[in-house]
Amino acid sequence: MAQQSPNKLDNFQDSLIKLSNEVVKAETDDKKLALNGTFVKTLVESLKTPNSFAYQFDSLKNVSVIKSPDRNLRILSWYVQLENGTYRYYGTIQLNTNNGSLKLLPLIDQTENISDPNSILDNQKWFGARYYEVIPVTSASRLPYYILLGWKGNTSLTTKKVIEILSFNQDKVSFGAPVFESKELKGKNRVIFEYNKSNAMTLKADNKAGMIVLDHIAPFDPEMVGKYQYYGSDGTFDGFKIIGGKLKLLENIELNNDPNAHDELYADPKKNVKPVRKF
Repeated sequence: MAQQSPNKLDNFQDSLIKLSNEVVKAETDDKKLALNGTFVKTLVESLKTPNSFAYQFDSLKNVSVIKSPDRNLRILSWYVQLENGTYRYYGTIQLNTNNGSLKLLPLIDQTENISDPNSILDNQKWFGARYYEVIPVTSASRLPYYILLGWKGNTSLTTKKVIEILSFNQDKVSFGAPVFESKELKGKNRVIFEYNKSNAMTLKADNKAGMIVLDHIAPFDPEMVGKYQYYGSDGTFDGFKIIGGKLKLLENIELNNDPNAHDELYADPKKNVKPVRKF
């Protein structure tokens, strides 16, 4: 029986790829959302396959699948772009279980109904995003949590990126926590960046620097403060370093080269030292 699971999941993945492509090509919001509903049902059915946690879904390009380094969980997230240029987000947290059974926490995008984007939220009221990186944080002074880095297409004018904090109290999920340290971010439970849609923003774990590295986003003109369609990178970098279970903001940091998540894989033979994971 164990041999059949990969084949079964391969078949599911083929169906999901087809459905996902149909969602993108659909010409109306109604069709997109109906097809996406079928996609969600098919995905849940596929995850019911015993030991599905180990299956990577790596050919399913429209869905981001990120597994935590501690192998406790993975997050599957994606979006549907609507006709007016806005986005609707979908996702689920799959917990790793000892017996290979399914434990899912569906993520319900409530962005439109979240009046305060700094609120502490849960999986039923989720500030939707397509997550692409997960970093576990453990410290003696607080419960372990996960830093999630996410892309959040916003409107026809701006894009957002988000640093989200995921934690668990038994089986209850919490999004957002006051773990950020700097004057500007005091009391922030998540950090949201918004900038011109035609721009790109670096936001990634850089193991060589031992921190989360990000472009500093600022208005192109001082008179445009608060008008985020006029925001973009100003060519400098900031960083968040994990110190004592908190995320300390370091501004205007010097980087020797472009941030590269794979730098830690390469040891310098002259120094004869092994690279160290700093997270």
